[in-house]
Amino acid sequence: MDRYKKFLGIIIFLIAVVCMFSFSATAVVGPQHTAWNDKKLELEQVTEELTKKQQAKANIVRKLKKLKDSVMSSQKRIYSPTEDNIENDTLFFTLYSDVIEMVRANTIKIKSIDYQYSPKGDIFVAQGDAYFVCDVNMEVVSNYKNLGKLIENLYQYPYYIKINNIEVVPYQKDKKILLSTISLRLYAHTSPENIMSDEELKAASADTIEGATSPLPQE
Repeated sequence: MDRYKKFLGIIIFLIAVVCMFSFSATAVVGPQHTAWNDKKLELEQVTEELTKKQQAKANIVRKLKKLKDSVMSSQKRIYSPTEDNIENDTLFFTLYSDVIEMVRANTIKIKSIDYQYSPKGDIFVAQGDAYFVCDVNMEVVSNYKNLGKLIENLYQYPYYIKINNIEVVPYQKDKKILLSTISLRLYAHTSPENIMSDEELKAASADTIEGATSPLPQE
C-alpha cells in the first residue's frame, strides 16, 4: 500500500488537470453554443425577410409585365383633347396632375420632380406638332407595397403612359424603405383624334417599354 503513496500526488494532480480542462471546455463551448444559436436565429430571420422582399419584387415585376402586355395588345389610348387649339401646357397639366394624384394616393413621398418636353429620339416627337410628348422624372420614397400599387394604377389608367425606367434602391438605415427613381413619358394628341392605331402603339412601345423591367434590388 505504501508503494502507491508516492503516486498519490501525481494522481491528485491528474484529477485536478481533468477537472480544470472540463471546466474550461464548458466555459468556452457554452458561450460559443449560445452564439451559434443566436446566429442561426438571425439567419432564419434574414432569410424570412429576404423571401418576403423577393415576393414583393416578383409582384412588381408581374405588374410591369401586365402593363407591357396591356400596351402591346392595344388596350391603351393616347389622350386626346376634346377641343382644338389646346396649348401644350394644358395637355401636360391634364396628364401630369393625374400622375401626381396616383403617386400621392399611394402614400408615396416625392423628393424631387422635373420634366422635359419633346424628348429626343421619340417616334412621335419626330412627327411634328401632331403629338405632345413629355418626360416626367421623379425621385420618390415608398415601400414595395405602395410602389406596386402605383404600378397597378398606371396599368389601370385609361391613357398610354410609357414607363421609361424604374430604379429602386433600399434605404441603408431601413431596408423596408425604398428610394426610387421613376421616369414616365406622357403622350397626348394635340387635337381631337380617334383611338390610337395598332401601328402607332407598336411603334411607340417596341423599343421603350422594355426599360420598365429594370432589375429591382435583391436585398
